[in-house]
Amino acid sequence: MTPQDASKHARDICSLAPIVPVLMVQDVAHARPLAEALVAGGLPALEVTLRTPAALDVIREMASVKGGIVGAGTLITPADVRAAKDAGAMFGVSPGATDELLAACEAADLPLLPGVATATEAMRLLARGYDMLKFFPAEASGGAPALKAIGAPLPQISFCPTGGVSPDNALSYLSLPNVICAGGSWVAPEALVKGSKWAEIEALAKTASQLEPK
Repeated sequence: MTPQDASKHARDICSLAPIVPVLMVQDVAHARPLAEALVAGGLPALEVTLRTPAALDVIREMASVKGGIVGAGTLITPADVRAAKDAGAMFGVSPGATDELLAACEAADLPLLPGVATATEAMRLLARGYDMLKFFPAEASGGAPALKAIGAPLPQISFCPTGGVSPDNALSYLSLPNVICAGGSWVAPEALVKGSKWAEIEALAKTASQLEPK
């Protein structure tokens, strides 16, 4: 997969809804009902971070949920890429980007949303052919004003800001012309997941799916 194709696929996935849930799931038993609740609420693209021992099994379970498009987050090494692909991940997300990681995703035909925090990082990825990127950590890197400033000289690049995005500031990002969607964890709070409060999670997802700038 070429970087151009990877970015096209990533852009298509990011365009499905204004919010991509960022999920850190501890118990594989929660995987299917959680995915079903989020998809039913209008958020089909799901990022499962590889931060728990259960993550790969969670991806396997969620990958079979009708209407869901499940990706693997926190990809750092080529081994992560292979494991995520084998588990059924349909896309990948990384906090940053190395040549080794990019090459592994391209070889595995796994569309990648690579992370950047600066204009230089964004320019390097653009030179390789990537024009759909993750802005991370969004709030710690200056928030929506910083992303707006980066977009001025680099209008050909689109972003999915992640990291500190919340219901309170999501619209400040989504209103930017260079933002396609945002990543957020608030749609699946740990307490609601552990309590199997799937109807409440679906309601949060529905609200998030309707976020749009006025």
